[in-house]
Amino acid sequence: MILDANQIASIRQHNDEELRRGSRATHGYPAQTVQNLLHTIETLKKEKRKWKKLAQARGKALDDICGIATGAKHTHGG
Repeated sequence: MILDANQIASIRQHNDEELRRGSRATHGYPAQTVQNLLHTIETLKKEKRKWKKLAQARGKALDDICGIATGAKHTHGG
């Protein structure tokens, strides 16, 4: 199942409420585990953004290299 941003926000809110309740929290509710999973989701989002930026930079660099190579071919072939 894939959660959208609203569902994740709802889970975060419910979990925060459980954590605030402390010893009065719902018995058996895995608040720490849910909190760890939410942190993992945030970390994965940051990593995804980082790799996306890297891929865009790589694509631009490859375009520049192709442009240089194509330009060099035309000057030597003419």
